[in-house]
Amino acid sequence: MTYRTSLLLACLLMSTAALDVAAQQPATATSAAPVGVLDLRRMQPVSGDAHAGAAKAAVCAACHGPQGVAIAPNFPNLAGQSATYLYVQLKEFHDGQRNDPVMTGQAAALSDADMRDLASYYAALAPKPAGQADANSRGAQLYLAGDPAQGIPPCQGCHGPAGLGPQPHPSSAPQPPWATFPHLRGQSGLYVTKQLGDFKSGARGGSSNAKVMHGIAATLGDDDVQALSTYLNTL
Repeated sequence: MTYRTSLLLACLLMSTAALDVAAQQPATATSAAPVGVLDLRRMQPVSGDAHAGAAKAAVCAACHGPQGVAIAPNFPNLAGQSATYLYVQLKEFHDGQRNDPVMTGQAAALSDADMRDLASYYAALAPKPAGQADANSRGAQLYLAGDPAQGIPPCQGCHGPAGLGPQPHPSSAPQPPWATFPHLRGQSGLYVTKQLGDFKSGARGGSSNAKVMHGIAATLGDDDVQALSTYLNTL
């Protein structure tokens, strides 16, 4: 088994272990009312009408920019993101697994078709151009190789070596739920720092993926978070 395959298999096993308790609560990614943790491990990719989504995105542009690149560093870039990931996040805001002063209210008015269309629209946009990341930095080390001495797994195992999501591996090992893992390349350092903090504190915990991130974020010190945030911002 190759090193890369071993990493990917480890990610899947981590996801399974993290959901042993949470998955006992009945929940699906299409629930209509606030429920327990969303088990995303078997979720299939979703699709929608990107053209229709463009017509529904005017309000979104106020924070996420007219082309899906955020107007301020505290908002995430949506352009080029996984459509399924975006759909799941909207569902979490809509159904109450994830909370935000703005997004909870915005998502409450969306139908399932609206969420699929918006997710497909932003996924079809060109992502933020690549930057000039320092390949020798602590952030690069953590992202690509992790730090076994501190129990930190490599981020690329789930988010891909270029931060553009994972690629299916040519082996018989189980494939993780690719479509629900976010692309991280080019997200602002401020946004990444905030999300890692929310995972570490448990403030963000409405899905099986979030439960996995709880354990990972717990291994990161403040300097590690800063290093990863800087690396991803410039990747």
